[in-house]
Amino acid sequence: MAKTAFLFPGQGAQYVGMGQSLYETYSEARDRIEAANAVLGFDLHALMFGTADVDDADAALTATEVTQPALYTHSLAAMAVLDAQQATPDMVAGHSLGEYSALAAAGALSFEDGLRLVRRRGELMAEAGTRRPGTMAAVLGADDEDVEAACTAATEMGEGVVQPANFNAPGQIVISGDVDAVQRATDHIDARTIPLSVSGAFHSPLMDYAREGLAEALESVDIQPPRCPIYLNVTAAPTTDPDEIRQRLIDQLQAPVRWAQLLRAMETDGAERFIEVGAGSVLQGLVKRTLGRDAVRHGVDTADDCAKLLDAGVLPAS
Repeated sequence: MAKTAFLFPGQGAQYVGMGQSLYETYSEARDRIEAANAVLGFDLHALMFGTADVDDADAALTATEVTQPALYTHSLAAMAVLDAQQATPDMVAGHSLGEYSALAAAGALSFEDGLRLVRRRGELMAEAGTRRPGTMAAVLGADDEDVEAACTAATEMGEGVVQPANFNAPGQIVISGDVDAVQRATDHIDARTIPLSVSGAFHSPLMDYAREGLAEALESVDIQPPRCPIYLNVTAAPTTDPDEIRQRLIDQLQAPVRWAQLLRAMETDGAERFIEVGAGSVLQGLVKRTLGRDAVRHGVDTADDCAKLLDAGVLPAS
């Protein structure tokens, strides 16, 4: 029988207006978003919908400490609609921040605990970016091995460090580290490179400041075995072990996201349908690039997406 994987997006997928149609259409989504406001103590949904009294709605939503709770809340609001229809995945994964959404969707974290964790994670990562500024760059059209070699050489050539941060798809890699080291690496890669506008060098050693604080936050919450395997960013392998999950969430701050490898592992284990739960369609694109045009993929971002998917009868039932 064909298996279904639910995928959850990470930072960069946010947009002003995210979650609004879900909020206005489904009571389950509305309850989730209002619960987030109560947990956080500020009006998150106004920042998500672009109705907050701020000068620049895009900038307000892009702040790491806001973006992460917003993306998590949006994904879990969409998941609440799917849960109400008894639509359950056979396996889950989330890209970076999305790993927390995946864990909450699979029952390993409560909604409230997951929300507090991603808020704290966002605060810590923002502070780490201030204490040790860094940058990131996308590398398009290069092999994994060539990018890794360029990062190693760039680190050895001068001050600072750089390493792969995201193996998103074949020929689509992100590198991260100190500004000068990232520049040296891009100078030595025979491929197109694009500087990214980020507040820190995520998934690199520059996130060291955030590690201790996140470990403390994770120790304060209960992690249950998820109802289905979660494929981890750090290992690209499935697990249902709470202790491993806790450790890998800490490691993930400084380790590469092995997304392409993770998708291939899901496919090997029987996944034939991939449903992106949350903002945007980036992960659907990465499925196509990694597994081919014939990979079946859908998105649950807006109320229309939910209605179409539910009407089509393609969701797995518990």
